[in-house]
Amino acid sequence: MFKKILIALVVVVGVFAVIVSRQPSEFRMTRSAVITALPAAVFPHVNNLRAWDAWSPWVKLDPNATSSFEGPAAGKGAIMKWSGNMQVGEGTMAITESHPNDRIVFQLDFVKPMPASNIAEFTFTPQGKQTLVTWSMSGHSNFIGKAMSLIMNCDKMVGGQFEKGLADLKSIVEAGKKA
Repeated sequence: MFKKILIALVVVVGVFAVIVSRQPSEFRMTRSAVITALPAAVFPHVNNLRAWDAWSPWVKLDPNATSSFEGPAAGKGAIMKWSGNMQVGEGTMAITESHPNDRIVFQLDFVKPMPASNIAEFTFTPQGKQTLVTWSMSGHSNFIGKAMSLIMNCDKMVGGQFEKGLADLKSIVEAGKKA
């Protein structure tokens, strides 16, 4: 009897491992919002890491999280380090590219709750007197990340936070608040 249970367990673990290994190794999640303002009015709110507290969805998840900054306040070389609860985690975000009113690229290095290294990007596309702001994140999923994607929908979870952040960014910019 014990032998049959052990064989069944090995088969289940083997099938699970095969299913996990067949999941995509790369991921990309993207959300967009149209903001009634020109790119020049939207761009500084994202390019200045110290301005993120006003609209970042993660600030609301842990108001007691700590942040520190290095390098310039805005643009290429600006760095923010954060540490918070399990919903916010711990990590570093650094601007690696900053093209005024057009595009910002970030290197995201997470320490907690799970180590990961990803790329985030914001693009600002003019549409008359409005701006289409697109926020995306891409990266590589290791075996554990692939297994987690079978249990929870990371695109829906993180994408939902992107949507909240973009909505708050829209509110701030359209209210005319300075970054």
